[in-house]
Amino acid sequence: MRLPTFQQLRAFEAAARHENFSRAADELHLTHGAISHQVRALEQELGTPLFVRNGRHVKVTPDALKFAQLLARAFGDIAAGADALRPGQGTQRLTVSAIPSFAARWLAPRLGHFIERHPNVEVLLQASGHMQDLEREAIDVGIRFGRGQYPGMVVDRLMGDIYYPAVSPHYRGGTLPATPADLAQATLLRSNEPWLPWFRAAGLELPEPAGGVMFEDLSMLIRSAVDGDGVALVRHVVAMQEIASGQLVRLFDIAAPSPHDYYFVSPPGAAAKPQVRAFRAWMLAEMAAFTAQLQHS
Repeated sequence: MRLPTFQQLRAFEAAARHENFSRAADELHLTHGAISHQVRALEQELGTPLFVRNGRHVKVTPDALKFAQLLARAFGDIAAGADALRPGQGTQRLTVSAIPSFAARWLAPRLGHFIERHPNVEVLLQASGHMQDLEREAIDVGIRFGRGQYPGMVVDRLMGDIYYPAVSPHYRGGTLPATPADLAQATLLRSNEPWLPWFRAAGLELPEPAGGVMFEDLSMLIRSAVDGDGVALVRHVVAMQEIASGQLVRLFDIAAPSPHDYYFVSPPGAAAKPQVRAFRAWMLAEMAAFTAQLQHS
């Protein structure tokens, strides 16, 4: 049996999934040239082009995409088989990666309910703000906040979210902004989430805030707002605990829908694991109950 090399297959699968040789190179810790070399060697081995090239842009062919998806499942099966040989087979390990704010504020407080139902599952929860390669890093489930475009993955939409301004009740001695226009004189805290969409929803023509601290983690942004440092534009799912406790006050009855949603993402090989199927069913049920509660609150 004549097979292409594993290096060729890994390089091709990553390049096909990203449709970008540079991102595939970053994922596999190789150079752009090394990815290109492995892909061309595989094309020579198979006797057919795998990508349509247009300058530096590449697009995987339909047949090559099917082959890449087959490889993704095979790599998942190999990882699952390796896991089965490791010690502790009586315990099923489940590795979940989620953005830090969601992991700490929504997922972690609820995980005990899942463990109670599935005591034989050991959950390893990773909080990461960076887009990880789930297959390469042997992660079973990724909770992503994006537009749902995760090629080669098994994807379920969980829910959406909204943005609104929130502030400590003690901000400026309790003299809080009374109208949206008052925000022009307020200290606006900054994160990776822009203010402009909410400004437009409120009918304001204010510029995007500049200067000061840029918070990459929404939990740190909320902490700063609770400390009275300024007004924060928050996602409801992330800030609802502080809103409910009174540590933060929601300003105005104006919300901007988030362009991104929360997604349950799993590599095809991992998606077939019993612990992943159980976790997916539990997550979908928890999300359904949570969103129903929001609608009636």
